[in-house]
Amino acid sequence: MSNVDFLIVCMLGVFFLLLGIVAFLWGRYEEKDYYKAISTRSDVREYIEHTPERPEPGGLKIGGLIAVLLGLFTLIMGVALLLSQ
Repeated sequence: MSNVDFLIVCMLGVFFLLLGIVAFLWGRYEEKDYYKAISTRSDVREYIEHTPERPEPGGLKIGGLIAVLLGLFTLIMGVALLLSQ
């Protein structure tokens, strides 16, 4: 495996790592924004019971964590391939 291949694998790992962090933080922001907006309403039953469920923030956070794990795995794989040369 050449150094170019190692660089491509590491860049892919960094890309997924950054993508995952951004998606996770975006999901947290969306969730906080939603609950902050709903808590100002007079009817806070929806806020307390979390109904109806909004899957978007949770999906962003889970997708972000998956991308972070994929990025870390790819970086570790790239380093392992470099060291095995």
